[in-house]
Amino acid sequence: MKTALVTGASRGLGKEIAVGLVQSGYRVIAVARNLSDSDERFINIEGDISDLNFVETLAKRVLADYESIDVLINAAGVFGPIALMHESDPREWAQTIMIDAVAPYFLINKFLPAMLSNKWGRIINVSSAASLHAPGPINSAYGTAKVALNQLTRHLASELIGTGVTANVIHPGDVKTEMWSDIKDKVEKAGELAIGYKNWVEWVEETGGDAPEKAMKLVTKLISPENDEINGEFCWIDNPLQSPIQSW
Repeated sequence: MKTALVTGASRGLGKEIAVGLVQSGYRVIAVARNLSDSDERFINIEGDISDLNFVETLAKRVLADYESIDVLINAAGVFGPIALMHESDPREWAQTIMIDAVAPYFLINKFLPAMLSNKWGRIINVSSAASLHAPGPINSAYGTAKVALNQLTRHLASELIGTGVTANVIHPGDVKTEMWSDIKDKVEKAGELAIGYKNWVEWVEETGGDAPEKAMKLVTKLISPENDEINGEFCWIDNPLQSPIQSW
């Protein structure tokens, strides 16, 4: 049985992807900061992936128990502050970068060697179309983090050519998740400056957003053997509400 590790797997897209992997026959290790709603179908491990000490302990435990993982899904993420840079909380801003961009590197650093030894593996980082939009005010932390995640993935993919391991990023769609609810609450407080995000929140509310199953199906597509050649790509779900934007 192949093993997958999914971060942010206690809710939202992470959980949807984890469930899809279980249904595809994978053993799933679900990692999240809060596992109060843990799913018995997963091997649940609680911890903060932006803490390198935790990631090192996690890797030692997982590799001791299972020798390697075959699929790594970096789905954990936060939106961070919706504020002008000089008015934002520096700690919240930096923590957004740590969770959304640095933590995936920590996990790749610890779990990639075994994938390379096995000559097969899939690394999928959950990005966002926000990383492809023209920069604007009040979203510097999230936008910067996702651009960094894209570039990290591209560098990694260049190192993986010919190894049997691939790395890609996905835009999961405009999904009505807990992150969407967090943005909704924050834009109400931000006032006129956040009108663009307010309009986005209302659009997702009106349309119902993209079904999270679309992201799950994209992941299962990317991990299938027939897609061994997809590497270093920005991948979109089928029939997204938001028209795909050129990436690279």
